[in-house]
Amino acid sequence: MSKPIVIVLYVAAMAAVIVGVDVAFFRERFWERLIANIGIVLLFGAFYLRFLASP
Repeated sequence: MSKPIVIVLYVAAMAAVIVGVDVAFFRERFWERLIANIGIVLLFGAFYLRFLASP
């Protein structure tokens, strides 16, 4: 697959994980939800830089 399609699918997967965690665990907790979302984005970013980014 081409690089832009992979990036779009990767961002869509990250958004799905964030929404799923928000709905499942942090529905009425703003600060916990914000911290969890930041952690998920950092985790996805680290994974992207480690395995998907070109050298």
